[in-house]
Amino acid sequence: MKYVCLVLFALCNLFFIPLQKVAPIKAEICIYGGNAAGVIAAYTAAKMNRKVILIEPGFHLGGLTTGGLGYTDIGNKYAITGLSLDVYRRIGKHYGKFEQWIFEPGVAENVMKQYIAEAGVQVLYGHRIEKAEKENGKLRSITVQKEDGSTQQVIAGMFIDCSYEGDLMARAGVSYTVGREANSLYNETYNGVQLLDGHQFPDGIDPYKTPGDPASGLVWGVSDGKLNETGSGDKKVQAYNFRICLSNLPENRVSIERPDNYDSTRYELLLRYLQKKVPGDLWGFLKFDLMPNHKTDINNNGPISTDMIGYSHNFPETDYATRKKIQKDHEDYTKGLLYFIGHDQRMPEHLRNQMLQWGYPKDEYTDNGNWSPQMYVREARRMKGEYVMTQHNCEGREVVTDAVGLAAYTMDSHNCQRIVVNGMVKNEGNVEVGGFGPYPISYRCLIPKKGECDNLLVPVCLSASHIAYGSIRMEPVFMVLGQSAAIAASLALENGNDVHKVDIKKLQDILKKDPLMNGSTPEVMVDNDDRKNVTAKGAWQVLKKGAYGHSMFIDSSKGASLKSVRFTPQLSKTGAYQIYIYIPKLKGMASQVPISISTISGIKKIVIKPAEVIVEGQTSGEWVSIGTYRLAKNKQSFVEIQNAKADGYMPADAILFIPQ
Repeated sequence: MKYVCLVLFALCNLFFIPLQKVAPIKAEICIYGGNAAGVIAAYTAAKMNRKVILIEPGFHLGGLTTGGLGYTDIGNKYAITGLSLDVYRRIGKHYGKFEQWIFEPGVAENVMKQYIAEAGVQVLYGHRIEKAEKENGKLRSITVQKEDGSTQQVIAGMFIDCSYEGDLMARAGVSYTVGREANSLYNETYNGVQLLDGHQFPDGIDPYKTPGDPASGLVWGVSDGKLNETGSGDKKVQAYNFRICLSNLPENRVSIERPDNYDSTRYELLLRYLQKKVPGDLWGFLKFDLMPNHKTDINNNGPISTDMIGYSHNFPETDYATRKKIQKDHEDYTKGLLYFIGHDQRMPEHLRNQMLQWGYPKDEYTDNGNWSPQMYVREARRMKGEYVMTQHNCEGREVVTDAVGLAAYTMDSHNCQRIVVNGMVKNEGNVEVGGFGPYPISYRCLIPKKGECDNLLVPVCLSASHIAYGSIRMEPVFMVLGQSAAIAASLALENGNDVHKVDIKKLQDILKKDPLMNGSTPEVMVDNDDRKNVTAKGAWQVLKKGAYGHSMFIDSSKGASLKSVRFTPQLSKTGAYQIYIYIPKLKGMASQVPISISTISGIKKIVIKPAEVIVEGQTSGEWVSIGTYRLAKNKQSFVEIQNAKADGYMPADAILFIPQ
């Protein structure tokens, strides 16, 4: 027996291979989070000749931009610049258009992969941050871990947290908040508790399992919370959901089957709502936006829809296992809703039949059961940084001078809770307030307070109040801020790895002179608000609603008196330029817009017919090409819009000159 044991011991030693310690990865700039902001940040940093590593906790690039949000929340195209704008132009090339803001998930993901491949960025997939090491107020390294327990240390001089959750920021010991501030904190009016009309139940919807009997308990989805004072703060987080990509093309459609953990009682409130109001189609309670190739981007709409109201509050600060469960709960709820609509006999027949025309797309999310792996985490942690963006910034009462991007969307919050108010079901927390133009976002809201973590930038979970964040938190803006953060990180490497020592003017200059980070000559945009390069003859009205930028000129005289607007670009070189005119979406517009173009070879005259311009998506207008011309590097080059023979409103908004 002793001999057998000795032999076994020898064999074990013979075949034992000691575990090798994984060497740390070293980089100049480490970016955590491979969503669209993270991809653009990584590309930018690489183009600035920095050694970059991008860490993505999942296995896909692009976040929501590739995860189903194809009906892009824009606000105002004027705010979308640099590489963010380039993303939508690359997507446009796929569809044979100048720009495309409505697109399929797979198309967007291929564009994200292009950026990573072009820049040669190393991507570490499937690794989540576990801890951060700091020395003297700066991050030295982070340790990331795979689900199998293996770890990897990453050492870098600069770090950028592009995650939707702010996990790197939190582990770095940076101050942050979760939930809604009281209005009194920043002297706001739309923060905190808000019981408004948007996506609201009509009066009379009973909240109890047995109508009229509180003892029977609350219907699923209704909490026992109370309605606190309007404007009071709390830790509640606005509802999450999935942006749903479906297909109605039979050969590309997977039937919607009964999902895991299906429970039809979750949709009792939908039935009660439909007793009050039966819509003519699914659009009555699903925001059913159509994408190319017979696909959708379905979002929340109405009092009960795809938002799982009240189930996101714990998500920002909980552990990864609990987050995974919360996401699975949201997936089960959403898939169950789709199944319920199409199969429950209590649903109106015309709605059931409409739902059965749709299914999951075979060619999307092929490694995840044709379902998006990215839940819409609308808001999680928000940093308390050097500067806090608030409602005052959104509405233009406070304007920063250290701008590194623009925002333009409405102050938007989805509902935070579903409660009983006066014996009826009510949703609370929805806010949709706009009416303002693009406004600047401060560099200081991307950086922690001095001394907390001086080599970290946070362009996604940035420093903003809940209601201001609701305006800023759009995918195109995150990409703009990702580019700015990467430039700042590169500049900080030259200044002791300190984000507080970045030369803002230099950062802004790089954004202006090299917006695509490839040394190409930047395009020139002349907007009607540019009084230096725009000359208006005659009395033009100024219209703010529906404009590109802050306003547009408009004439309603129908040519009674001759008027014109001349746009004169400051060109850096003589050469060929493709010229675009911005045509707004207005009722009663003139049938023809006469345009004169001053070129090297003389004046060219063309006519645009607005009725032939198709405006898609959440935008106020469309760029229309008026041709390619050779223009001189002087004041002789211009584009002029006249109101001659106008039979309706004549707009004059913006002209774009793109060097060829």
